[in-house]
Amino acid sequence: MQRSRSIAVASALRGVCRSQTQTWTRNAAVRRFISTVVAAPVVQQPKSSFSASVVRQQAVRPTQIRTQARRSYASSSSNAPLQKTALYDLHLRYGAKMVPFGGFHMPVQYSSLSVIQSHLFTRSHASLFDVGHMVQRLFSGPGAAQFLERITPSAASALGEHRSTLSCIMHADGSGGIVDDTIVTKLTADKFYVVTNAACRDKDNEYLRKEMAKWNAEPGHESLQVKEEQLSESGLIALQGPEAAPILSLLLPKDFNLRGLLFGHSAYTPLMLPGSNTQTSPVLISRGGYTGEDGFEISIPSPAETVTITEAILSAGGPEKVQLAGLGARDSLRLEAGMCLYGHDLDDTTTPVEGALSWIIPKERRGPDAGYYGAEKIAKQLVPKAKGGEGVERRRVGLIVEGAPAREGYPIVTAEGEKVGVVTSGCPSPSLGKNIAMGYIKEGLHKVGTEVQVVVRGKPKKAVVSKMPFVPNKYWRGESA
Repeated sequence: MQRSRSIAVASALRGVCRSQTQTWTRNAAVRRFISTVVAAPVVQQPKSSFSASVVRQQAVRPTQIRTQARRSYASSSSNAPLQKTALYDLHLRYGAKMVPFGGFHMPVQYSSLSVIQSHLFTRSHASLFDVGHMVQRLFSGPGAAQFLERITPSAASALGEHRSTLSCIMHADGSGGIVDDTIVTKLTADKFYVVTNAACRDKDNEYLRKEMAKWNAEPGHESLQVKEEQLSESGLIALQGPEAAPILSLLLPKDFNLRGLLFGHSAYTPLMLPGSNTQTSPVLISRGGYTGEDGFEISIPSPAETVTITEAILSAGGPEKVQLAGLGARDSLRLEAGMCLYGHDLDDTTTPVEGALSWIIPKERRGPDAGYYGAEKIAKQLVPKAKGGEGVERRRVGLIVEGAPAREGYPIVTAEGEKVGVVTSGCPSPSLGKNIAMGYIKEGLHKVGTEVQVVVRGKPKKAVVSKMPFVPNKYWRGESA
């Protein structure tokens, strides 16, 4: 995916955050008012009727908080026509504002809620996101685990069945650079479900094609063949927020133990449609997400069932508990959760150690002979210079910024004006009422509490290195967690 496309998409998302700040207030009473409005949401009414089973009840329309200014959104630099997810028509019926993202028409927000309202609604209730633009892949064959352990630092072989891990696809040149970040889920000993980013689709496809061909052709790999299948017909939705589990439970078979499905675990199950005895095809439910909230990502095997299940979730929860949400809220939620957006917070030149992702590398894979691309480089970086290692020159950090919000590309400087880093993502935090950002800063200045400055429109603004996530995560790890 071309860098210009990533910049264009980022401009669209930054525009959403920027227009929020035009009316953003630090007055606590107004923030409480915003929360009150969110507690009584506008019903997202489709512009044309659905089936009788998902008719939504009318609600009193509260006064809208106008946080979104009119603006034009940047388009993709590619001449290829934008694709549509299975939910494209549903988005339009619910009043979505569509923008190009990762080669797809995607909703940035809906007419019923502003981006700030949608963000806060997710934190207090639940939101349903269309993430069908993401690339869903199956790697299978007797060599699948070993192949994934070559291209990522994950311990794919050691994963339990239906367990997931965040990982990075590594460049084959040994530089330690990241091709893409990914979620790897072990379904069986020789089958893995892997989700990669839409904006990296072309780059990832070329990389994986070459690497699989090389793997399968190597001497001794006749019995370790691996193949990849893209699940292009499968939809993917994310139900996120404290009401996510109660809502999903209304669609699950009675014998399904949802409380036993912990963060990072997954399971196949059919869903029961409300008001009928109809079962869907089995779907893959993975507990996790991109918001820091408890939630689920649901892979659905066909476009038609993606629409049916989305409507069923909205109907089961009702507008007081679940609303559709778009890219605008998704971006501010993930930033509060301290999660990276590839192409901005991570790229081909970033290593996992620089990106504050050392924790994704299991202990048994931290040596120079771990066998994945870049292992030797990463092993040196994991050891600080003071202890004889190579260390790193920069690290990804969180920042709390005073004044106007920091944007991607803004310099991070010392009080003396020396440039020591750069902002990669920034946004006003609806949950905190503060401006938050993440970026890369010179090693030694990365410790929490360090005071620096961010140059905003030519003026230095005080910033403090902050612990991430900015908002504590609420992943479901069991009763005693």
